[in-house]
Amino acid sequence: MCNSCRLKVKGLRLNQSQGLFPERKKGITVSVCKCKDCGLIFSNPQPEPINIQDHYGIPPESYWKPEYFNVNPEQYAPTIDVLKNEFGLKESMKTLDIGAGLGKSMLAFAAAGFDSYGIEPSETFRKMAIEKMGVPGDKIYLNTVENAEFPENTFDYISFGAVLEHLYNPGEAIQKAVHWLKPGGIIKISVPSSKWLTARLVNLVYKLRFSKFVCNISPMHSPFHLYEFTLKSFKEHAKTHNYHIAKHEYNVCQTFLPRFLNPIVIPIMRSTNTGMEIVVYMGKLKVES
Repeated sequence: MCNSCRLKVKGLRLNQSQGLFPERKKGITVSVCKCKDCGLIFSNPQPEPINIQDHYGIPPESYWKPEYFNVNPEQYAPTIDVLKNEFGLKESMKTLDIGAGLGKSMLAFAAAGFDSYGIEPSETFRKMAIEKMGVPGDKIYLNTVENAEFPENTFDYISFGAVLEHLYNPGEAIQKAVHWLKPGGIIKISVPSSKWLTARLVNLVYKLRFSKFVCNISPMHSPFHLYEFTLKSFKEHAKTHNYHIAKHEYNVCQTFLPRFLNPIVIPIMRSTNTGMEIVVYMGKLKVES
């Protein structure tokens, strides 16, 4: 996604949970690099599964907690309100959820009146979405975004929810989505932020102990995280790829710190935009020639 050659090596990362003393554990280590220009963080080399099902083809029950299979009608209401009230999307417009998982977003958008479609690379997830969640089988495609094909200007809204950090070429995936998006349409992307305060605090602990390790790019095991992003990562990419940043926000999500620290840390994360997740809304600039 970033073409800069100005890279800084932040430290080492184990291919497993590190804890506070990663140097005491055995495993494979990789270097974690940061772009000095846009803040993008990634591992070098990057982990690579033998095939896509090694990466995603795990039982849904082992990936998510059982309660994740419960449908909350209000979960996607804020996004739908933003799309309708701020960006003018209307019922019956066509939407695409990339990395549809169990199809809960598809179901929410369908219930709100949209013509909802999805792409899901995992056979087990797609099967569960159809058989247990009731997603129409002809609307959720078994495919990766890298291999999927849709005509230009097909969708009014496209979402990447916790997807880009798993892709080896996130910039290329965004380019494809922009090509599929109608003029005036919106792409929503939710990704890990490289400014997350928790990672900074843990890295500080490592540094004070003179450890060479960092906790960025977690997890470094299936399902791998390959990148952490900044808003500038997208702004730089947008300059040459036919989209603009229409809106962005930061979410605290979980802190993964001891609970007694949350009343202190959560307000700091909110006020300094150092929560775990960054959400970016993108608009297509013009019709491609």
